[in-house]
Amino acid sequence: MTNQSKPENIFVKWINLALVADVFLVLFAFFWLAIAVIGHALKLPLGLDLWYKLWTPIFTPAIGILMAGTIISGIAGKITQFRRNRQIL
Repeated sequence: MTNQSKPENIFVKWINLALVADVFLVLFAFFWLAIAVIGHALKLPLGLDLWYKLWTPIFTPAIGILMAGTIISGIAGKITQFRRNRQIL
């Protein structure tokens, strides 16, 4: 079995891919909020009300998934590193 096709490497690869997508979702939400707040201050309707409606069902879980996924990815990386170092010895 090659190094790339091991189940733990495939798992880490998919976790990292999901985290990258989630980072862009969180960044999109942040920039949307910043633009909407500026628009609200200037009396322009730029979607602040819609952003508030999407905060609980979409953006809050996305931030939570980002934090949890980062922790899981870090733990999986440390386990992989530990196993690799143990095989060398």
